[in-house]
Parts: sequence; structure tokens; C-alpha cells
Amino acid sequence: MKAFLMYRDHDFDLQRESPSNEQALTQDLELNTLLNAMALGDKFLLEVARKAVLSSLNDLDTILYRQNILKDCLKNSSTVRDIYGIALEVIENKKKHYYGISSRYPSSILYGSIEMLQMFVGLLKKLKNIADEHADKFESEGFTAFFTMLKKELDDEYFDSVQDHLRILKFREGVLISAELGKGNEGTNYILRKPQDRKQSWMERIFAKKPSVYTFHIADRDISGARALSELKDRGINLVANALAQSADHIDGFLNLLRIELAFYIGCLNLHGQLAQIGEPLSFPLPMAPCERRHSFQGLYDVCLALTMKQKIVGNDVNADHMNLVIITGANQGGKSTFLRSIGLAQLMMQCGMFVPAESFCSNVCDGLFTHYKREEDATMDSGKLDEELSRMSDIVDNITSNSMLLFNESFTATNEREGSEIARQIVCALLEKQIKISFVTHSYEFAHGFYNKNMENAIFLRAERQTDGGRTFKIIKGEPLQTSYGEDVYNRIFGMKTKERLSASE
Repeated sequence: MKAFLMYRDHDFDLQRESPSNEQALTQDLELNTLLNAMALGDKFLLEVARKAVLSSLNDLDTILYRQNILKDCLKNSSTVRDIYGIALEVIENKKKHYYGISSRYPSSILYGSIEMLQMFVGLLKKLKNIADEHADKFESEGFTAFFTMLKKELDDEYFDSVQDHLRILKFREGVLISAELGKGNEGTNYILRKPQDRKQSWMERIFAKKPSVYTFHIADRDISGARALSELKDRGINLVANALAQSADHIDGFLNLLRIELAFYIGCLNLHGQLAQIGEPLSFPLPMAPCERRHSFQGLYDVCLALTMKQKIVGNDVNADHMNLVIITGANQGGKSTFLRSIGLAQLMMQCGMFVPAESFCSNVCDGLFTHYKREEDATMDSGKLDEELSRMSDIVDNITSNSMLLFNESFTATNEREGSEIARQIVCALLEKQIKISFVTHSYEFAHGFYNKNMENAIFLRAERQTDGGRTFKIIKGEPLQTSYGEDVYNRIFGMKTKERLSASE
């Protein structure tokens, strides 16, 4: 049995290696805020969410496959949580039977396996009942196949057969074993035999003719004899004990995979609930092929900022279709870095099959998402900040491929503007030649205006909006790069108020 709720034809691998730039993505996009909102304090949900979000898909069919399953989860959240609860029961119940299965004695293995299978049968019956009651409410290919599999594999005949086998394997009337004499009259070829089915009335059992048998009895204090008899029994039941343990492992594996794959959707439900409570819009994105250049959205906002502030965030509308280069300039503290982060987060969420924080969103999938953000001064650095920036850029170049996306945030500012602009220009030109999609937040007028003057067909220039009185709308609009970032506005807001406070105090 397979769940197949993350992929159409194979399981989700929780042990899959994370991307080499996991740490940079987590830091630059503040991913922990998003992942913690999905986990709600559950370490297992956090682990699955991190692996799923960072393991981006570039297959359109699989992205849409997950989207449809998630839509079903949103429409039937209580049912999905009930199924997940059944998978969780396995963890607690396994603790009671683990000792027997982990034993080296066949009789203990057999007993523990029987107890565990009895528990598993109860959980599978619960799953079957949910399938019978709620399957018609689900429309996605994934859940339809899942419920069809449950109904087919877990019919009444299956449960009757399992219960019958478990009843026999308890050997309440003893163990029937055949054996042969080998060299030195030692027993060999031990085979467990199915006991006779004694469906007789008590009268028939009393008066029926008994078969002739040879019997012997072990004295109560004959420890050696009892041990020898126990060893004979273990030899006989060894194969069936191992087979039963494997059956228990098989069902355990199915329920564990079900728990892993549903954990991703439970995390999505948790996140959806928090954003809905804030009143933020969510939508299912339209993914396009990697070779296309599509990037248009309405109401896109930084989901991590919304979760942190617990209030609605200003959204942005941009149409950057057919563009390889997006350069974002404008006023200090105008929302440029927040906007850049919203682009990266939405791309990651889309490429793992989630909804995105926007009213609408369309983008081509990328073969990889990379970030190059300005870092604060670090006392542990072995070299200067520019060396550190270039070293990180070198690592990105070693791993990036065509049709990837790269987000720059105030990169190469550790030197003077002329040198930093030239470094950035050469790097961006080389990346564009490899068909890499770039979004670049910068305060460097020389760098931004240099590209603007080229009148490139595949470049768009955005600017953080500033009102005439110096106020910030946190809107990103289309506009030519300006020579100023209006740092004076920030200065006046901070130091101007302090001056007024000092003047008021002196009066």
C-alpha cells in the first residue's frame, strides 16, 4: 500500500539531501518564520515543512498535483486532520509492543507482532471507515487514488482473513510442528503445521476417536527440559514469526509514510488558518515552464512580515513577464527588501505545491533559487567584507544553472560606488547570458542607470514609492532609477523629532 500524496508515483523522501544554499535561503528570506507558523511548535511538522519547502519542484504536473490535493485539504480540513490523527496513534501504540518485536526470541517476536498487527488492524479499520464516509467529498487525483486503494485493499474479506490468521497464530491449543531426524539423530527440517480446524460440538469432541500419539511430560522442576522444549517451539515458529514481523513492518511503513506526507498538508492548513485570521489573501499560483519568462502578480506581500506583525501588509502589483532582469531602486525604508523577500518566498511556496501570499500569481518555475544579500559586519570574518561577498558569489556560481533565479539585495556595497557598480554589472551581464532570472535591489545609481540607459527589452525597473512629503507607501511602482535614495527623510524623521523634543524640554 502506498499513499502517494506528495508525488503521483513515488514516496516523499524525508532523508533527501537539502540544497547547498539552505542556510542562506533560511537567513535571507527569514524562512524560519514561515516554517514555525506551519509547525505550530510540532518538531516533526517543522522537519517535514522545511524539507518540503526547500526541496523545490520543477515539474509542473507534480506542482499542480499537490495543489489539487491541498485544495481538497482546505475543503475537508477536519477529515484530513482525522486521518493524520490515525497515523499519529501509531507512534504511541508502538511503544507498547516494541520490546517483543525487538527481541531475539521467535516466541517473543511472534507475540509482539500479533499484538502490533491487532493494533494496526484497528487503525486500518478507522481509515477504511473514513474512506467509506468521506471519499465522495474529495476531487483531487491524489486523494481519489488514495481512497480507492483503501477500499480495494481493505475490504471485509481482508480483515476477516487477518483476524483468522492472528487467531490461529496465538496457538491457544499448542504448536503443531513436524521434524525429521538428521545426523546423530538431531532434529532437522522443522516445519510449522497448520493446526486442525476443530469446529466440533462439545459432544463430538468428547466421544470422537482420538488419534494414537506418543506423549511425554516434563517434570515441574525440569528446567533443562523446559528450555529444550521451548527451543524446539522457537525453531518451529521462527519463520512465521519473522514473516509476521515483516507484515507488521509493512503496515507500519505505510502508516508512517502517510504521516510524513500528510504532515506537509497539515502544515499548510496551519499556515492558512493564521493568514485567514489576519485577513490576508491567498491564491493558488499558475506555474509555467522553466524556459518561459513569466512573472506577474497582484497583491503580493511578504508572508513572514504579516506573520510577525499579525496584521495585513501592503501588497504589490507587478507585470514582469518576458523579463530576465528586475532592478529595484528608490527611497530608503520604502519596502524594497521586503518586496524582494516576498518574491523569493512566493517562488518557494509555489514550487513546493503550496498557495502563495497574493491575490494572483504567475511565474515560471526555476531550476534553483539563490540569494546574495548584504551581510552585517562579523567579527569572525577572516577577510574583508568585499572578499566575503565575492566568496559567496563564487559559491553561487559553482552551483547555479540556467533557468535559475537569483535575488541580490544591496550586493557589492563594501567598496566605493564606482567599483561596486562595475563588479555588479559584470556579474549580472554574465548571469544574463546564461538565462538566469535576476532581481536586484540596489542604492547604486551608477549601476542601475547604466542598465536603464541600455533600453534592454528584457529588463524592468521598479522603484519604492515616495510621497511628496517624504512619506512611504511601501508600494513598488515602475520607474526610472533616481540619483537619491532620500536618506534625508529618514534623518529628519529621527533627528528632527529629537531636536523638537530637546527644544520642547528647554522651553
